[in-house]
This record gives sequence, C-alpha cells and structure tokens, in this order.
Amino acid sequence: MAVQVATNLFTGEGNATRLLAGRRRTDGKLRFPYPTGPEADEFELIELSPRGKLWSWTVQRFRPKSPFNGNGGEMDFKPYGVGYVELANELIVEGRIVADDFAALKIGQPMRITTEAYRENADGEAVLTYAFTPDAEGHSA
Repeated sequence: MAVQVATNLFTGEGNATRLLAGRRRTDGKLRFPYPTGPEADEFELIELSPRGKLWSWTVQRFRPKSPFNGNGGEMDFKPYGVGYVELANELIVEGRIVADDFAALKIGQPMRITTEAYRENADGEAVLTYAFTPDAEGHSA
C-alpha cells in the first residue's frame, strides 16, 4: 500500500492525479500548496489543471543535504529531475520530473501531473509525491 507524503497536497494516483490548491474567498487568488491551520478558513479547496508547460528544469545529481528524506545514501543516490511547470491560467508549480531521458526535455514542452514513489516509510510503505512527466498526448492545457 502506498501513502501520500502530505494531506491536501494532491488527490489520485498516476494519470488520475490532481494537485490541490486553495482559492482565497475574498479575491480568488490561488495558493499552492493548500494552506494549513487557521489560514485555511480563508480558502476553498480546488483541483488544479492536470496539464501545463515545462517552464524550467534541472537534474539533481547529488544527494541533497538534510532534511532530504528520500531513499539512498551518498553512494547509492539516484539522480532525479526537478522543475517548474506552468499550469494553464493558474500557477507555476515546482515538482519532481519523471522522464526516461532528461536530455530530451525542452522548455515549453507539454507536461502532465503524475505521482512517484520516492521513498519508503518506517513501515515499508511506498511514499508518493506528485511529479510531472512529458505529456505523450501533447496537450499543454
């Protein structure tokens, strides 16, 4: 069984994933991630578009310093992509990039939201976070 890395961050899994954001009731301004605590009362929970365009990206080629909570030590760390995706008429969101070939990524490329199991918790369960992947169908909005 897989568990989500945080509540009210996303819903669904794989191609059915949607990011959850807050829309401020007074002016409609969007905030991602959805606020927590008393401030959350000012926002309504909404689902963001599952598609967007790659705004910028890089590859994390060494293990980040603490508080990095992914799998792997200094010797067995696996590089991963991280970038920003502009969701149509909404927000620019940072997240992991899941791709077979990072060298093939292009700024402006259509992307879609997905999930990635990026570590295991103390109970041996996969921990899912949201990620972006090239949109094979070519949709960007």
